[in-house]
Parts: sequence; C-alpha cells; structure tokens
Amino acid sequence: MLNFVKGLDDDLRKALLIQLRNLWTHTSTAIEGNTLTLGETAFVLEEGLTISGKPLKDHEEVVGHARAIDLVYDMIENKRPFTEKQLFSLHKAVQTDIIIDVYKPVGGWKKEPNSTVAVVGDKQVVFEYGLPGDIPALMESWFELYRRIDRSLKSNDRQQALMAYVQLHVSFVRIHPFFDGNGRLARLIANVPVLKTGLPPIIIPQQQRKQYIDALSAYHFSAGQIKVGDALLPNQDVLQPFIKFCEQAWEGSIELVEEIRQKQRAR
Repeated sequence: MLNFVKGLDDDLRKALLIQLRNLWTHTSTAIEGNTLTLGETAFVLEEGLTISGKPLKDHEEVVGHARAIDLVYDMIENKRPFTEKQLFSLHKAVQTDIIIDVYKPVGGWKKEPNSTVAVVGDKQVVFEYGLPGDIPALMESWFELYRRIDRSLKSNDRQQALMAYVQLHVSFVRIHPFFDGNGRLARLIANVPVLKTGLPPIIIPQQQRKQYIDALSAYHFSAGQIKVGDALLPNQDVLQPFIKFCEQAWEGSIELVEEIRQKQRAR
C-alpha cells in the first residue's frame, strides 16, 4: 500500500486516491492542451461517460492517463523494478491516438528528431532534444540516474523526494525519447521516487503552465542539446527556479492528504 494512505479507513483512502487521480490527470493533460475541466475529467473517469461537444481524443487522453497512474501505483505496491519495459507500457497508456506510422512508434523510441520553440528572456529560441540515434544510450544513462536515486531513498524525506522529482523530470524532458507524450510521462515517472518515499505526488497546476514551461525552458537553453556522453544535469545552479516552482506546486496534493487526515482524526 502507498504509505501516504496508510491508517486511513477504506472509504477515505479511496476518496483520496480518486481526488489525486482526477487532479493529476486533469492538470497533466490540460498542460498539453486537453479541454476537459477538472469536473469533466472526474465525470469521465468515474461514470465512464462522454461530455457532449468535447473531442473524443480528450476523453481518451484522460482515461489513458488514469490508467498510467494505476500502472505506476501497481509497480510500486508490487515492488517491481522500473525498467524500459515498464516505461514503454506507460507510453502506450498515455499515447491513446491511433497512429499508423512507423516513424511515430507507440511504446518505442522516436525515429525522427524533435524540437520546440521557447521564449528565453525576450528571445525566441529553437531547442532541439536528443537525436534519435542517441536515445538508447541516453536513456540507459537516465535509468542509471533513476537507479542511483532509488537506492538512496529515505522514508518521508521531502527534500530528497523533491530533488529526485526535479532531476528525473528535467533530464527526461531534455532527452525527449518519444515522438509524443514526453511531458505527461515526465510528470508521471519523476513521481515514482516521490511515491516510494511515502509522499503524495507532485502535481503541476494547469493554471501555472506558463511558469512551468518558462522554468524548464530556461534550464534547457542553459544546458543545450544533449548528446551521448554528455552529463544529464549540467549547470545545476540554473535549476533553482524549477526546484522552487515544483516545491510550491507540491502543496496542492499535500493539502489534499492533510484534509483527508483531518477527517480521519475527527472520526
């Protein structure tokens, strides 16, 4: 069982996990352009029905993301190691579009280069992610970072959990190993060590999408395009704005847990 729900009555444990699932799914998909509100996301996940006038794709995205959360919880509760196979399964869960294109594999590394346009200061820049031919080696380095973090985890250590989230999130996005779905996956898998320490997930508020992207972009611009042999996390002093942002974002899920704990204590 996830430690942050231990000691709760069954109904409160279920209610907390539903609240976190709905919020996590809504915010992470909304950051990528999903149009469903938090209430609509909750309705789709709890009732299994669609919202009139909203794209089918948006419904599939939230169902897929919720399924990915279940996979993460299951992996942690059953103490299975986080491997490339597990990552591919998560990609298949969040990448719900049916795309028949060998250059856009679902559950496999990207085949074509990808990049993004960002504004750093007052200047527009094009940031290129890891090249397709470099992805297997870069992701092996990423998994080495994950395993190193995993071996050092301490129960309920908030600072350690925060740094683990930031390091895994930033380095994964910098590599960008898939043709699509990288942001949603980063926000999922960077939470694995957070959950393992017994703490609730860090959930990025959709309302702070710009601050989130700005903080990531500033770091990526400073670090530059990653290639095989490069350090995953250079210029770590530039990470401070993103660390602070994530720490503040975390308060949302921590407050949800405390509200449920208060109900438990009142019984």
